[in-house]
Amino acid sequence: MQDADGDAGSDDVGASGGAAASVDVALENCGQNLEFDTAPQRVVGMSPAQTELLVRLGQGDRVVGVAQTASSELPEEVSAELEEAEELSEDRPPSREELLQVEPDFVYAPTSYEFSADQGFASIDQLEEAGAASYIATGGCFERRSEGTVEDLFTDIENLGEILAAEEAAEEIIDDGRGRLEDAAELSEGSEPLSVAQVYVDGDTLSAVGGGVEYDIIAQAGGENVFSPEEDQFDSLVFAQISAEELSARNPEAIVFGAEDAAHEEATRKYLTENHPEIEAVQEDRLISVPNHQLLPGSLQNIDAVERVADGLYGG
Repeated sequence: MQDADGDAGSDDVGASGGAAASVDVALENCGQNLEFDTAPQRVVGMSPAQTELLVRLGQGDRVVGVAQTASSELPEEVSAELEEAEELSEDRPPSREELLQVEPDFVYAPTSYEFSADQGFASIDQLEEAGAASYIATGGCFERRSEGTVEDLFTDIENLGEILAAEEAAEEIIDDGRGRLEDAAELSEGSEPLSVAQVYVDGDTLSAVGGGVEYDIIAQAGGENVFSPEEDQFDSLVFAQISAEELSARNPEAIVFGAEDAAHEEATRKYLTENHPEIEAVQEDRLISVPNHQLLPGSLQNIDAVERVADGLYGG
């Protein structure tokens, strides 16, 4: 990948050097109506998960920019397809200027946040004025964030397949993903569902997950979350800070926790073990770590997360 100082370059036929395929697509995404008569030619992935999906859909030669690259590492075979893409940002979404410099005609983001003009990012309207369409992962839409599901991923893949004239690749990815979810679900067959708390530990601060894609990952893996979207504390966010006493009172049989890296995973295990020896999940050593990036909306790695949790709960 080029760095942000590299020359973007563009021409009438797009980054791939080939004529744009004709499409006839009209759909709704996060409250906006999108229409396409030709497939985008200069696309930007606003996080590694979105970039990976674009490459899996055969768009590697059309990816002109990648963003938030430090949030997770791309598989080697995906990175190999991105030698001409510019790195626009590492730890946060790119600024409006950084994004527009690569002259995108399609920007794919995990959440609505990536288009927050008050943060200095390009808004959807500003991108439209510059000739770029914007697509947000269905589970990351602001109004749907607390209700998002793993199934939303397949909606995105189908939509992107139509927009990018990559329907065959999209169908293959969806079929593979559904098959993997079915295999993961089989692990819990014949077993009583285990109660699960999904948490995030930051130092001595404990938060629980009670909604969104993260919540559905537990359900897809055959677990029963001890926290619920129906609770008032999850009205506005899928996360809510809780007390140690509240977690103890729920006494989950398993705990799933998000981890930034190996050190954070180790620190979380230590926190749970030292502070909650009374909880059944700790006594049974049923503490299941999931990399944070696998829990974000619109990621193929949502399926990896389901497999990981299902194996931790019922794999023996």
